Amino acid sequence: MAAFLPRRSSCPWRCSRPVRDVTPLRHLGALVAPHRTLLVAATAAAAIAAVLDGFVLTLLIPFLRVLFGAAAVGADVPTAVEQVLAWVTRGFLDTADPGRSLLNVAILILGGVAIKNAAQVGGEYLGRVVQEGVASNLREGVFDRLQIAQLGVVIGARRGGVIATVTADVEHVSGVVGSSAVTAVRQLGLLVVYVAILAALSLRLTVVTMALVPVVVLLLSPVLRNVRRSSRAAFAERGELSALLVETLDGARVVRAHSGADYESQRFRAALGRYRARTLDAQRFAMLSGPVSETLGAAAILLLLAAGTSWVGGGALRPEVLVAFVVVSLRVLSPVKKLAQYPALVAQAAAAAERIFALMHLPAPERDDPAATEFPGLRRTLAVRGAWFAYEGEDWVLRDVTVRIGRGEVVALVGPSGAGKSTLADLLPRFIEPQRGVVLVDDVPVSHFTRDSLRRAIGVVSQETVVFNDTVEANIAYGEWRSASRAQVVAAARLANAHAFIAQLPQGYDTRLGERGHRLSGGERQRIAIARALLRDPPILILDEATAHLDAASEQLVQEALARLFVDRTVLVIAHRLSTVRRADRIIVLERGRIVEEGPHDALVAADGRYRELYRLQLAVT
Repeated sequence: MAAFLPRRSSCPWRCSRPVRDVTPLRHLGALVAPHRTLLVAATAAAAIAAVLDGFVLTLLIPFLRVLFGAAAVGADVPTAVEQVLAWVTRGFLDTADPGRSLLNVAILILGGVAIKNAAQVGGEYLGRVVQEGVASNLREGVFDRLQIAQLGVVIGARRGGVIATVTADVEHVSGVVGSSAVTAVRQLGLLVVYVAILAALSLRLTVVTMALVPVVVLLLSPVLRNVRRSSRAAFAERGELSALLVETLDGARVVRAHSGADYESQRFRAALGRYRARTLDAQRFAMLSGPVSETLGAAAILLLLAAGTSWVGGGALRPEVLVAFVVVSLRVLSPVKKLAQYPALVAQAAAAAERIFALMHLPAPERDDPAATEFPGLRRTLAVRGAWFAYEGEDWVLRDVTVRIGRGEVVALVGPSGAGKSTLADLLPRFIEPQRGVVLVDDVPVSHFTRDSLRRAIGVVSQETVVFNDTVEANIAYGEWRSASRAQVVAAARLANAHAFIAQLPQGYDTRLGERGHRLSGGERQRIAIARALLRDPPILILDEATAHLDAASEQLVQEALARLFVDRTVLVIAHRLSTVRRADRIIVLERGRIVEEGPHDALVAADGRYRELYRLQLAVT
């Protein structure tokens, strides 16, 4: 679970107690339900393959009888297996023509093998279909949950761990309920068929064989335990390796800026070494299980031969029956060994399922009230009244904050880092909900409106501009605005001072920007975000440090675009650079989650309070 630790939520990652309502078996049953018919067909095919496998083995008896002559068999009373075979092969065995009989038995064997393999392949394929269906359902469920979970939890999740869960953990779980389950059914069917055949051939030797099976499993148990332990350790190291890789890629600029390449390479090599060591441990023990089981099986077969040979002389067991018995006995150990490994797979899958369903049960998903209506728009005021908010496990970030913003007003939030500015802004589009207090639009709580309709009316431009690995046009016309015409996209780009650099790209508006928009500078990405907001034409706008990391030239272009964006809109601006908010209608100063000052720039400077102190500090720095 250490593979993905959030910064601001204690569950499901930091707490050791189980996540509520996470019941893997119940959820897995629900996930398998849509594929029930395929799973039944797969298990039926596996069972048919098991029966045919046993049938083909028992054909050794008539094959040997025909090969060595019926006279070598004697006139003993046939076993139950031989009686069934006599009925099945009736008309195929003609003692007057041994060559013809031998050919017929060979045809039966080949036909049985062909049908068995067809059933086995069909069952395995259907099992794989079920497995991939369950895997798709799990991944869709996790992805959909991430879209509606608390924003702070999603942002705080360690991405490498989430990726490892959605890929590797899902494979483990879906495999156990899909193809591995079908394989387990087939192995169980083989075991039942083999034991039934052995009992029908010789009950005494079967008792000896069944007495040896627990001994073999007991001797194999230490090897299997080591396989499980090493596999769990390897899975944990794989999650750490994935998290480290994502972290290093995200921080590539910092790594190079601080000459940290050697350090990161050492970290990666160390993590890779641990993963390799754990994987080799698991593989070593897994490879040991084969030779150990083969050695134990050989010893068991020698014991059976010794016992069977002593009984042959007394006429209790004919030679061809003994040969068939030994061959079937050799096959018993394989399903026993594979079935003994299945609980380990289930245990690994259960651990993986806990991580998956922890993601699928992220706290406080976004759900609208059933009576919620479409947001009608802002007519008079947007207000936050008596708001308190704290991220789980932390102190209050907002403390009894009350703010009123009139329609068409530009209000700026300023204050030191950690004062609660971004948290206050996140209340308006309901990215988070206040633990106390209420957010109102025209004196109506925002909870009365659907989130989608409310957010369509609010544009957000932040310092961490998100650009997707898609075309310029798709990035500007994102979400519900993807059907916008090229002319509308170009018009928005012109207003955002973005058209000039877009026109110089290799394919213009059809240029793919790469992951996180690596083809663009910070200022260009910011203007793409402003064009996205302009295309939406939202009546309410939130700017969160929109020019914090820009150079002077880029900032001027962005400020010009923002000036156009401010026209006829209600705007909330968050800024550290106080020079960017001087023209705001009103400035609110936050400190430690409380409002300490409020008013226009000139009045706050003249008041000689906290704002003036911050302003003087910035002037001294610049």
